[in-house]
Amino acid sequence: MASLAERFLVVGPAWVGDMVLAQSLFIFLKQRHPGSRIEVLAPGWTRALLERMPEVDEAIALDIGHGELKLGARLRLGRQLRKRRYDRAIVLPNSFKSALVPFAARARVRTGFTGELRYGLLNDIRRLDQDKFPRTVDRFVALALAPDEPLPEIPSPRIRADVDKARMALARLVRSLPVKPVLGLCPGAEYGPAKRWPAEYYADVAKAKLDEGWEVWLFGSENDAPVSGAIQSLTGNRCLDLSGKTTLSEAIDLMSLTTAVVTNDSGLMHVAAALGRALIAIYGSTDPGHTPPMSEEASILYLSVECSPCFERECPFGHYRCLRDIMPAAVLHTLYRLAGPKGTAVEIRP
Repeated sequence: MASLAERFLVVGPAWVGDMVLAQSLFIFLKQRHPGSRIEVLAPGWTRALLERMPEVDEAIALDIGHGELKLGARLRLGRQLRKRRYDRAIVLPNSFKSALVPFAARARVRTGFTGELRYGLLNDIRRLDQDKFPRTVDRFVALALAPDEPLPEIPSPRIRADVDKARMALARLVRSLPVKPVLGLCPGAEYGPAKRWPAEYYADVAKAKLDEGWEVWLFGSENDAPVSGAIQSLTGNRCLDLSGKTTLSEAIDLMSLTTAVVTNDSGLMHVAAALGRALIAIYGSTDPGHTPPMSEEASILYLSVECSPCFERECPFGHYRCLRDIMPAAVLHTLYRLAGPKGTAVEIRP
């Protein structure tokens, strides 16, 4: 059994969804090693997520562009971290470059999957058995276990939100806290159109809930502005379009005010799940068995047509049946089951 004062360095992922899933590892480490210290090395933008995870004691920014090696910068940072005397480093990405900082920091045990030629950089290398660890979250937690130890019951991510900051974000947008139930829609997906349910389907769902007296908020980045704009146009500009108008931190706080969320398989899907929102997750080209939302409040809509999951960015056949055959009526029926016909506004305490 490790000492209570064990110090961990976790090299985190660079995607929103994966970083949310990494919280399951952080929670497990704190459960198994009470009193331990967890420091997470990840891109600076992840601080908005990490500061909402009480298990993380410190976020260490690694602001190097995606795909850039920057060997010297990584080694310098590692040498700067040597004085922290890490007992163990857990490297979640499988790339060569992700193992450089723990190596230079001389973490005593450096654990990760085989990945890209990392022999020597890691001294506790594991072979990834994809059948044994089918989910991303399984793989993250497995790196905290002994090599032959069975997976425990994996805790679900649960991030914290700040209502006061949500109020400030709404004030900036000349809005007040909602008194009606709010439907959050996340129509974007950075990966590509094979993960995006059609905008006109989202608009049909939005119109139905607006007509029932709900508010509808559109979440996304600047890249999602075109699809959000299309939904706005189809709904007569009755939604609150937040795409590209909030920081990730603000989006988290505002999403905590929603009654329910409909989303593609995206980073925001995992955020909604970790906030405990009633959630409908729509899968197309990807596999819900690999990165499912970690929440009992989530329902997954996935058709498993003969050509899916293909994991392609665009449909190889051009028909997008895996998405287009999921009709708005199915989403509305699931919303009715999750939240009732009228829903309830989230209780906001002063």
